[in-house]
Amino acid sequence: MEILKHECGIAMVRLLKPLEYYKEKYGTYAYGLNKLYLLMEKQHNRGQEGAGIGVVKMHAYPGNEYVFRERALGKDAIQEIFETVKTKISAVGLSGHDPEWVDSYAPFIGEIYMGHLRYSTTGKSGLSYCHPFLRRNNWRSRNLLMCGNFNMTNVDSIFNGVVACGQHPRIYSDTVVLLEQLGDALDKENHRIYRQYRDSLSGQKLSVTIEDNLDMTRVLAPTAPQWDGGFVICGATGSGDMFVLRDRHGIRPAFYYRDDEVVVVASERPVIQTVFDVPRRAVSELTPGSAIIVSKAGQVSVTDVLGEAENQRCSFERIYFSRGSDADIYRERKQLGRNVVPAIMESIDNDLAHSVFSFIPNTAEVAFLGMVDQLDKELNIIKEREILAAQADGTLDPKRLSEIMERNLRVEKVAIKDIKLRTFIAEGEARNDLAAHVYDVTYGIVENGVDNLVVIDDSIVRGTTLKQSILKMLDRLHPRKIVVVSSSPQVRYPDYYGIDMSRMGEFIAFRAAVELLKDRGMENVLHETYEKCRQQEKLLDIEMRNCVKDIYAPFTQEEISRKIVEMLTADGSINAEVDIIYQTLKGQREAIPTCPGDWYFSGDYPTPGGVRLVNRAYVNFYEGNADKR
Repeated sequence: MEILKHECGIAMVRLLKPLEYYKEKYGTYAYGLNKLYLLMEKQHNRGQEGAGIGVVKMHAYPGNEYVFRERALGKDAIQEIFETVKTKISAVGLSGHDPEWVDSYAPFIGEIYMGHLRYSTTGKSGLSYCHPFLRRNNWRSRNLLMCGNFNMTNVDSIFNGVVACGQHPRIYSDTVVLLEQLGDALDKENHRIYRQYRDSLSGQKLSVTIEDNLDMTRVLAPTAPQWDGGFVICGATGSGDMFVLRDRHGIRPAFYYRDDEVVVVASERPVIQTVFDVPRRAVSELTPGSAIIVSKAGQVSVTDVLGEAENQRCSFERIYFSRGSDADIYRERKQLGRNVVPAIMESIDNDLAHSVFSFIPNTAEVAFLGMVDQLDKELNIIKEREILAAQADGTLDPKRLSEIMERNLRVEKVAIKDIKLRTFIAEGEARNDLAAHVYDVTYGIVENGVDNLVVIDDSIVRGTTLKQSILKMLDRLHPRKIVVVSSSPQVRYPDYYGIDMSRMGEFIAFRAAVELLKDRGMENVLHETYEKCRQQEKLLDIEMRNCVKDIYAPFTQEEISRKIVEMLTADGSINAEVDIIYQTLKGQREAIPTCPGDWYFSGDYPTPGGVRLVNRAYVNFYEGNADKR
């Protein structure tokens, strides 16, 4: 329902055969580039602020470019990038040259392809913040391309460590700091091999020997253990080594496929399945804490770098962001829809005959299907009871039986988004009025003042769109009652591992809990929590706890939901009765057992950095520092 800036998308392709092989088999030298484009387009939902690609050409002659990069901003960034690349390739032409020339000189035609789709999580935007980042050097083996789907919670300590080593980062950001940290480790690995062979080799022979003997685990092992956060980090050297490393809790996703032609890595499994036309079983999940590494020579290994820790795969990503075409995710989202049905039946007093069911937005469709499946079962139970009752009192005849059996759920599409409308008006009420008309409603499907209107969403985070648009739009149908259902639990806590939800005051559930404390004369809890959070900043990581839980502790989920309704309808503009139903935490855990990372809802952060930052977020809220994250 609400647009959230969230984790980025990554894609990597490593060709294992000579370029001529792909030209002969697939008809083009640009096989790898074409596959990268498809991998990125299939993941465009993961980043619409910008995109970037990097290409490493392993057989370029000295004096010619061997690391290419192109970046662009905006929702059409992928198209812009590849149009630019196409133009540059067309300018030199490929058809009139032999394979050796293409190997050595053709721009953006190489062996390693890196793609990135960006959604910022720090509020910083601009082309300079678009991945991949590039660390240049005159030795190929010291060049480093890097991109990632990540957010580090301990940037301060990483930055201070880099400075303490003598470096001078030009920008304070987690991406730049990681690039410099990895670059320093890469320099040291180069120097290790240089010392080993400097007395016996020199010139290009020495350089090539260094390239041939790089060990990327030696680059990752001293750096990655210092990182606190959720991450998938991708890297490629100018000489042809590449790696993809995943955090030890598996917070951010990564999947790979390999055969004798390619190694492919992406953020989502079905993307690889579709682009390379391979079955699900052929695509593996990268084990948390491990890196897939491909050497210059094309040797592929999956190496344990960090050790696998407690499973904290992100559950909110499964609910909201990931491609629903993944078989597991599809089943999970349907189950989320099934799990909210008991609460729905209670809200509508089991009156299915006078209830219309729908969904908004389209991302909630799979949860809607699960909800309808379970509602059908409830309807069948009601039918069975009525048949048995009619049989018992002797009123069951063919007409009565037919009446009962022909009764169906009233499933409708009540909202259609008008994509031609844009909320470009910035002035207060005028903007709100436009937002309220972004969706058109389907008139005539709800009986005025009689029917309930039940609409499922995948999440309700801030409540802004719900208040300004959705409720007003649904109320135009004049239902007796509007029931808005969230397939996810109440989002109560910020995320610090990739999704842009970092300010406490943005969450409607948090604001509702604060108002409840005030209503009940418990304002002291707000100040006491503030003092506890400040004290936490002085503690060691192992001693910290999430003090913000104290804000929610006095209230049930239902009490907070009722307060949310009160806050959203306080202006009196909604005529219908309104109810909001959230998924329970228990229901979510049952639906998504393989992804227990639910800190958004539970406050149980998987790393010390998350705990430290949530306490800091409350301090910022209490002190009125709305711009701090």
